[in-house]
Amino acid sequence: MQEPPSLDWQYSEACKELEQPENPFIFRILQEVKLDDDILTKNITIKIAGNNRLVPVVKVTDGDFQVLAMVFSNNVFLTGLDLRYNLLTDAGAAHIGAFLQDNRTLRYLNLMFNDIGTAGAEFIAKALHRNEALTYLRMTGNKIDNKGGMHFAAMIQINATLQKLDLGDCDLGTQSLIALATVLNHSESIKAINLNRPILYSEEEESTVHIALMLRANSTLIELHLCKHEMKNFGVERLCDALYENHTLRYLDISCNKITRDGVQFLGKLLKLNNTLEILDLSFNRIEDDGAFYLSEALALRNQTLQALAVTNNSITGQGLVALAEAMRTNQVLSYIYIWGNKIDEPTCVAFADLLQSGRLKPTSTDVEPYVVDGHTYLAEVSHGLKKHYYWTPSYGEPDNREANASLAIAPVAEHL
Repeated sequence: MQEPPSLDWQYSEACKELEQPENPFIFRILQEVKLDDDILTKNITIKIAGNNRLVPVVKVTDGDFQVLAMVFSNNVFLTGLDLRYNLLTDAGAAHIGAFLQDNRTLRYLNLMFNDIGTAGAEFIAKALHRNEALTYLRMTGNKIDNKGGMHFAAMIQINATLQKLDLGDCDLGTQSLIALATVLNHSESIKAINLNRPILYSEEEESTVHIALMLRANSTLIELHLCKHEMKNFGVERLCDALYENHTLRYLDISCNKITRDGVQFLGKLLKLNNTLEILDLSFNRIEDDGAFYLSEALALRNQTLQALAVTNNSITGQGLVALAEAMRTNQVLSYIYIWGNKIDEPTCVAFADLLQSGRLKPTSTDVEPYVVDGHTYLAEVSHGLKKHYYWTPSYGEPDNREANASLAIAPVAEHL
């Protein structure tokens, strides 16, 4: 059986055909993919990340994508393309749209932190009206604004294949958030959506209210990210009220908001009755000791489904942290807990050291590690978390390792963050 031509050769030929100059960075990446019999039976993701620090990088431009589209069209085993941190603009998005309309094999496309705007979002969203292959699209950090969000809302009404959509840091507005929440009411395909850091000018939390209404009706969504929504206790109460009626959501991220102990009181009551939520991210709020007490009471006495809890940077003192540690002794389901950034005292250090030494808590399932100096126990930070590699990936090692990205191990919707 004759071996297919190498990807770097195909790339060079496509450059000649389209009269585009060769990008040495792309050539090098494609050169490393060996087309043997084994690899042809697997699904391959090509990572051409513009923030690669190990090799000289020439960032991907709009013209470069035209060539890549031709290479991908000729190789059905290429099912993922990672183009984060490059120079793709609205013109490049037009080429991406044309490629997606006809492609039948690409399942993962990462375009995070390029220069795609509202017009580019329209090209990509309209292409997905016809696309029946892509299951995960990451638009993170492209300033598609309110109108771009509206185009994606319209797309969700038509597309029946896309399962995971990341619109975090895209400057979405209240109007597009409400539109997305409205179409998700009856979506049967979207299982995970990231709506982090919209641009909101109102203090009335209208978007949170609509998202809560959506959760009452939706029976498909597994993962929801609402980081940096300026959410306060009122918004948390609305979400909790909705989650009493929702039986599918497994991962709720409400980190980096304005939630205090009163908001966590609603969460505590919810956790006593909820039997689906597996991951709760409350990092970078201000729940303090009282909030930790509400959570520990629910976890110790009633909840038997939550597997991971993140309360980093929440102004919790030793009393609250010890209460959470004690709850873990009673609750045998909670396996991951992240506490760094709070006011850690020696009783906290001893409590978590005991959990680790007894085997109740695995060293890879928390972000602290005990050490002893002069007979006193202290805790050091380790680089573990729910999604440490959301914005960046390490230069060495496995980028999707489960210690730093525990959410992939607990409730994965896709194989990538």
